Amino acid sequence: MEGFRSSFRLIISCLLIFCCFFTSANKSYADFKVTSNDQKKEIKRSLESLKDLDYQTWQIIVYPSSKESKNLILRIVGYPGSLRIDHPTSLKVNSGRKTWDLNDITKNSKIDVDALNDSAAEFDLSTLIAELDKNRPLRLSLPGLINDLPIPPYLVSEWRSLAEEK
Repeated sequence: MEGFRSSFRLIISCLLIFCCFFTSANKSYADFKVTSNDQKKEIKRSLESLKDLDYQTWQIIVYPSSKESKNLILRIVGYPGSLRIDHPTSLKVNSGRKTWDLNDITKNSKIDVDALNDSAAEFDLSTLIAELDKNRPLRLSLPGLINDLPIPPYLVSEWRSLAEEK
């Protein structure tokens, strides 16, 4: 009977470790999708959820401003109700020694500002993408909200490919 109990404990322990290991795995890959807008036109976009250095999760969406334009828009969305983004605010982007200040275009957006809610902001990403010649990691910061949000090179590559497809 004692041998059965120890075997049972061992099996249960292994199952718990196995479940914990595989359910908490942090999958980090971008979601590159083609969606349709109101006019039934297909739009390619990049969608990724990332954590900043304060462990707050942000959804990062990059999409073209229109089907004909090469301009890309970066939308940052926080968890609704947990924060409020005051507009306009500029987004600081660092890559090594280079720094960019991206202008807040949330209020100029074609999308109804009320639909975005207080936990979202949009920025014109075109100047940054035009100046990048390599898929370097980036660091985003919004004063008072995001101290340091790392953007991995594979995501920068995806953004650059969106700009090149036009």
